Amino acid sequence: MNTAETLTDLAAALSALADATRLRIVRVLEAEELAVGEIAQIVQLPQSTVSRRLKLLAEHGWIQRRAVGTATLYRCLSDDLPPELRGVWTQVRAAAESGDEAEADLRRLRAVIAARKPGSAAFFGRVGAQWDDVSRELYGERYAGEAIASLLPQGLVAADIGCGTGVFTEMLSPIASSVIGIDREPTMLDAARSRLGNPANVELRQGGAESLPLDDSSVDLAVLGLILHHLEEPVLALREVARVLRPNGRALIVDMLPHQREEFRLEMGHAWPGISAEQLAAWCSEAGLEWIGHRPLPSTPQARGPEVFAATAIRPRQESITN
Repeated sequence: MNTAETLTDLAAALSALADATRLRIVRVLEAEELAVGEIAQIVQLPQSTVSRRLKLLAEHGWIQRRAVGTATLYRCLSDDLPPELRGVWTQVRAAAESGDEAEADLRRLRAVIAARKPGSAAFFGRVGAQWDDVSRELYGERYAGEAIASLLPQGLVAADIGCGTGVFTEMLSPIASSVIGIDREPTMLDAARSRLGNPANVELRQGGAESLPLDDSSVDLAVLGLILHHLEEPVLALREVARVLRPNGRALIVDMLPHQREEFRLEMGHAWPGISAEQLAAWCSEAGLEWIGHRPLPSTPQARGPEVFAATAIRPRQESITN
């Protein structure tokens, strides 16, 4: 092969890698051998899209593939790359390893690997499903939730702020003496009523997160489930949370980790492309809440949206809340 042909092949190989998604694929395949469906779950794209990218990467030597029965598995073995590609990959990999999206890919990779558990895990999974039926017949549907609820203080009052269709409200109703679901949109409250029915301890109210229809120091627990990223000024909502919580009351905040999904802003009106732990801690401090902790929630490989986290904060027993 002459020099011109070598340069042409190298340019084509570099072009094959010059795509953010293909770069992510090579990075996870360096960490683990994967099937196309598993790769699709990790990079959150349709299998057909992933297959086209895999074909191009394999044609230009970035990844290897092998058949196992009827399946095809893919892997990037950096030591087996052609010398001219190995040096490029060493340089590119360092940049590819940083950033929120790279961390999210690795979390989804761990979830995919964990879902492979064979043998005894699969067996006990089948037995467990049968035991659920037996347990339900013997003891009913609610005994476990009611038992856990006995650990909580009596008379617990909870507020589901931005309740939407009532997902968190429904979860809270068996364990709290009173639950107040709040949303500014009447259509969301109608959907919540359809979900919840008419439990005696649940009340739905219309109102915005920045001006809650709740008295001062009136609730023990406030839940903000996937609402802060919609608000232009999230600290205003957190100040309201601090106002309505009783001293030592707790806030649970569930929201998206930082991401680069611009379509969420354009199509669904998101004001924030996810929220970092540092940003949320600063907002809580400004609102008069004491930051407790933050953790990413386990990845679900089938999920197509950004990953989420759970954070907690409390209203201190003695504090000065800024109005």
